[in-house]
Amino acid sequence: MAREFPLTPHAVPTVDTRLRHIATRLPVPESLAILEKLHRYEPLAMRGQPPVVWDHAEGFQVYDAYGNCWIDWSSGVLITNAGHGRREMIDAIVQQAASGLLTNYAFASEIRSRLVERISGLLPRPLEKVFLLTTGSETVECSIKLSRAQGLRNGGHAKNVIVSYCDAFHGRTLGAQQAGGIPVLKEWIGNLDPGFVQVPFPDGFRNADTSFDYFERCLHELQLDPQNVAGVLMETYQGGSAAFAPLEYMRALKEWCGRHKALLILDEVQAGFGRTGTMWGFEHYGIVPDLALFGKGISSSLPLAAVVGSAEIMDSQPIGTMTSTHTGNPVCCAAALASIDLVVREKLAANAFQVGNVLHRRLREIQSRFPKIGVVQGRGLVAGMACVTDGPATPDGDLAFEIVRYCYERGVLMFAPVGFGGGTVKIAPPLVITEEAILESTMVLEEAFEAHSK
Repeated sequence: MAREFPLTPHAVPTVDTRLRHIATRLPVPESLAILEKLHRYEPLAMRGQPPVVWDHAEGFQVYDAYGNCWIDWSSGVLITNAGHGRREMIDAIVQQAASGLLTNYAFASEIRSRLVERISGLLPRPLEKVFLLTTGSETVECSIKLSRAQGLRNGGHAKNVIVSYCDAFHGRTLGAQQAGGIPVLKEWIGNLDPGFVQVPFPDGFRNADTSFDYFERCLHELQLDPQNVAGVLMETYQGGSAAFAPLEYMRALKEWCGRHKALLILDEVQAGFGRTGTMWGFEHYGIVPDLALFGKGISSSLPLAAVVGSAEIMDSQPIGTMTSTHTGNPVCCAAALASIDLVVREKLAANAFQVGNVLHRRLREIQSRFPKIGVVQGRGLVAGMACVTDGPATPDGDLAFEIVRYCYERGVLMFAPVGFGGGTVKIAPPLVITEEAILESTMVLEEAFEAHSK
């Protein structure tokens, strides 16, 4: 079970730099009433993050109402690609809300037409038709439906298997959790659908064999006929580790899916809109998936997500069979249009590449000093540092927790550790972060490992 940060205020070192400010005990005593109210009225499962009561956020900094300021290494949870609280986004949201159109279901709106055109225009063909939803989990559910429907047409009822990857996270709805590769998250399901299978992700760390032959051998060991695969679902990089697959593997997977008439689905919910140093994460592989799934950084703020595919695939369902109550909510569309404009106009993917190089150089330097950092993975402005004990096979969740706690108490904010055994420290700042902020915050990270290296 995940650890929880205590709610007993305690003294922490005073921090006062140009970018960080910690001036109170933590958690802030005056914030306890809010935290305790949340504990009283929300489920236990909502807990687990550092106890910061956010008041406002700007760019790459998060502020509480008590005089403290953190460099944000969370982006919420990889949401605020264009930065927190951007005036352009606020103005767009306010203007749309003031227009009086707050919702319209699947009825037409001008702003929804502009957003789907904008997204389609930025993507390579054959990705052209855009279905707007609310969360990443919904996009995964939709991709399962589209894959299995396509499989039914191409191979009958037997062609319904979705292949995904061990340790993958695709969301918390029923289909998304069955496609996910974290067994503990689906124990509650009981009667698992045999049409979902997982194979090891070729990360080169915990799974040393990164050959595509291994993928095919795994399917053989599962006694799975490739002709019965409807789709292969993969995070562009694994969210729990920030690991990318080898380029040769991905190109072979693309060819394999084409040969067996299976849809290649890339879950770009974390990777899209500049996060990895390219506009789309799949650009690193030199391929275009059959379906691309987006969320999080699409709007840098409000709930919005999208499934994008070819006209053939996206038009395969009859009229009225793919809708959602909040499809293309006009206020969310306004936020997304403003966010996308910022990402493109300010070249934030390029900034993620350039500043990300500084981040990864520093992380490798830190790794070289501390054997308990098993690996550093990621690209651009996403990274995962795997904390280990007794070799790479054993995650050290306690160390990862203490690293996050130390940084939070000194003005660098991350969400709780993720990944295998809760042993990965995940770093994902807004794409507007500066080199100065990266150098300052990695200094704090290095101090954290020094403090817990004995």
